Amino acid sequence: MATDEQQIKQFMADWHDRTKEGDLEGVLALMTDDAVFLTPGKPPMTKSDFAIGFRSFAGKVQIEATQEIKDLRVSGDMAYSWSYLTVAMTSRETGNRTERAGHVLTVLRKSPSGTWLLARDANLMAAHP
Repeated sequence: MATDEQQIKQFMADWHDRTKEGDLEGVLALMTDDAVFLTPGKPPMTKSDFAIGFRSFAGKVQIEATQEIKDLRVSGDMAYSWSYLTVAMTSRETGNRTERAGHVLTVLRKSPSGTWLLARDANLMAAHP
């Protein structure tokens, strides 16, 4: 049986795979119902806000992401991960590429079924040259 840390690392890989595939329902399944995303200068984003944003670019861009975990801690049914995330989005229409990178702090909660889910995410990514 995989350790909690291994399960969380697999969760992160699944998140990136589902995002790259444009699988909104798959990504949403990796969140708690009360998930909240925090980004600089913007109001908190709920799970439904996330879905609206995802739909706005799904299929229009190719997404590539790399994530370097700096710290991962588990305590009971809660965990956090601090990582450095780089996300590149390339327009399928124009080929224009934008890249954002920065630190991310993610809080995860273990569901009653034993699955780790994203509950809170503080994303400090900024445009990256």
